[in-house]
Amino acid sequence: MKSGNAVAKAGSTPSMLSQPDTPGEKAARHAPTPEEIRERAYEIHIERGGIHGCDLDDWLQAERELLEKYRTSEEAKRK
Repeated sequence: MKSGNAVAKAGSTPSMLSQPDTPGEKAARHAPTPEEIRERAYEIHIERGGIHGCDLDDWLQAERELLEKYRTSEEAKRK
């Protein structure tokens, strides 16, 4: 049986980039949360025309985009 959509099943796609989102750590996060990645991956899926079978590509692209966004904002804070 074929596995389901990785975007829909957040627990099925491991992310080395995610960190806990507790109130004390929220300001110190340097990586996107799984929820942020999931939302962006869905946006990419829709932008792609809703084509099925690209869920992992969408997830990884979302993760890359958001990680770059976090890096850019972190660098801006340092200046």
